[in-house]
Amino acid sequence: MRRVLLPLVFGLIPQTPALAHPHVFVTVDVTVIYEGARPAAVKLDWVYDEFFSILLTSDLGIDLDGDGILTDVEAKILDDAVVEWPADYLGDLAVEQNGQSVALAPRINHTMIYVDGIVRETHTRPLVATSDAPLTVQVYDPFYYVAYELAGPVTIAGRNDCTALITEPDLNRAYSLVDELLYGRPASDVGADEQFPEVGVEFAQTIQVICEG
Repeated sequence: MRRVLLPLVFGLIPQTPALAHPHVFVTVDVTVIYEGARPAAVKLDWVYDEFFSILLTSDLGIDLDGDGILTDVEAKILDDAVVEWPADYLGDLAVEQNGQSVALAPRINHTMIYVDGIVRETHTRPLVATSDAPLTVQVYDPFYYVAYELAGPVTIAGRNDCTALITEPDLNRAYSLVDELLYGRPASDVGADEQFPEVGVEFAQTIQVICEG
């Protein structure tokens, strides 16, 4: 769950079945950056859905005229909306090599912009102590408050001999698991003070980067 931006507008989102889970929809561009033979970082470009973008800008008191253009002051307010992440927030990114989690360094090159009524957030997560083994990347909110979907092909920078394979989630299995964990309750019955089960990984697309070298 996005514990940073979402609290700003959580109270504005109506708790209807259509918005029960997920509440926010984000398309994401993923770039895997190599330095030599080893992956060095993953760059994420999150594009928020129009509804959430409107809620966010309204809550921040920017673009109140609805022209889709921010003043310099408003742009600074948006960029400052996420100054730092809480210690327990991992950034909705999971990276593995050889079945083991790869440690992620704090984000760098963070920006938030507003174009044509849509909020876009970009940042890079350096990878710690990687090898030249195939890389597995998933972008997901563990609590499935946010639904991420790849916007297009994965970009690989720094090498030209790598291929990114994308495996789609088994949605029937994922929804069955949600039903099982909620004991048959509809997701819309989960109150704001309840923690949704950690099923986000079941809805996640899986990227595997394999290099010829």
